[in-house]
Amino acid sequence: MIIMLFGISNVGKTVTGEKLAEKLKYTFLDLDEEIKKRFQTTLEKFMHDYPFPHERYKIKGKILKDLIYEYKDNLVIAVSPIYNARCFNSLIDMEQVTAIELQDSEENIFARLVFSDENDNIDQDDVYKQQHKDYYIKDIHKDIVYARRIFKKIQNKYFINNQPVNQVVDELIVMIQNISMNK
Repeated sequence: MIIMLFGISNVGKTVTGEKLAEKLKYTFLDLDEEIKKRFQTTLEKFMHDYPFPHERYKIKGKILKDLIYEYKDNLVIAVSPIYNARCFNSLIDMEQVTAIELQDSEENIFARLVFSDENDNIDQDDVYKQQHKDYYIKDIHKDIVYARRIFKKIQNKYFINNQPVNQVVDELIVMIQNISMNK
């Protein structure tokens, strides 16, 4: 089985995916890290080199497809946002793929919000973040509303509700087992 975790930025796809893969004894891949590795670049430079979002989404979709064919099984992928469903819908229909959209509230996502510099180094600037909280909450809300449309074909939804990652993973494992039995 290939498990693809979708969701907006900072919802917890990577942390959840790493722990889920560890518990299932699967390989874990992060789509952003795959982009950096395959293009020998930073995410900042990738966005600069491919300034049109649709072009980036097509590239991400192609990489996801390649990963599915390379690994075939026992894989968890944290899928960085692809806001064009045509770039991934055919992949989530594949028999070996289980797609799950992770969701959470604006406030909980804001609490996990981190920044990165041009070299993809994490910069935890809580003062700046708090000063601009209203802006980021509105931005997160827009992402959530937009994601509802884009991810509507993903049947499996999991609301994190700011629970500890181990609890989230345990509940996802039960969800995945139920999905497998119904396939």
